[in-house]
Order: sequence, then structure tokens, then C-alpha cells
Amino acid sequence: MLGVRSAEDGQVVYLDRPMAAADVLGVVPADIEPTRVLRFASHCVSACAHRRGNDCTLVERVRTLPSAREERSVPRCHLRGRCQWWQQAGVSACHRCPAVTTATFREDTLATLVADPATTPEQLTAWIAASPDGPGPDGPESRGTSDAASAGTSR
Repeated sequence: MLGVRSAEDGQVVYLDRPMAAADVLGVVPADIEPTRVLRFASHCVSACAHRRGNDCTLVERVRTLPSAREERSVPRCHLRGRCQWWQQAGVSACHRCPAVTTATFREDTLATLVADPATTPEQLTAWIAASPDGPGPDGPESRGTSDAASAGTSR
């Protein structure tokens, strides 16, 4: 486990040190889905639907979206030295990472498009430009890289 999702804005607050999932899952109440409140990470796998050669196509789509973070600060991260997103996209991936979750809790067309390996960054850009309200009804952070954006990924 890398962090806990903030109740205020839904962004991840990273822990000083990662913890084994087995050590924290027992404290999450049974009626709460752990991925709703906790941020997990794992190793990339070769059979991932988002993998193209050595690259992750998900980070390409996630980087298309507006960053919900101020561009000057980069979140603290224990994985950066071995992070596929960092190696592939650098700091721009870091700005979007805190908004990524692994489960969808509401209908979100943009998050669904981001999670779909068949969607291209160009299609996302066009969808955002054509959307009457922009990326989301509450601004980019409300739909940007949220929910389904990392479903099925190891990041």
C-alpha cells in the first residue's frame, strides 16, 4: 500500500514508507471496498492489456488529461526508482498519479475512455475538446485520471 485517499479531494496522501497490503486490509471495515480508500501498487506484468513492448500505453492516455496538481510539486514516491510511468514519462506522470484509482464508483465516460487500451491520446484530446463542460463537471480533477483510469494496471 502506497497511500490513503483523502476524503477532502480524493487525492492520494502517500505514506512515509509503503506497507504490505496484508498488514492493512484487516483494518478496513468489511462494508468498504479497500481500493476506494487505499492506494496499492504492484509490478508491471507482461500480459497487461496496456502494455506495448516495454511501454505502458495507459500513461500515454493519462498524460493527455489536465493535471489536477500544481505543476511545481511532485508527490513523494517510494516507487520512482523502479516505476514504469516515471521511466517512460517522467514528472508529467507523477503529477497525475495521485488521482489514479483502481475502481469505478460512478459512471464516468472519460475515465472509461482512459482505461480502454483501444483509446488513443488523440481520441481523448478530441473528446475533451468536444465535451461541453470540459473534462468534468467539477473541473479536471473530478474526472481527469480518476476511477477506471488504472483498472487492471499495476501502477
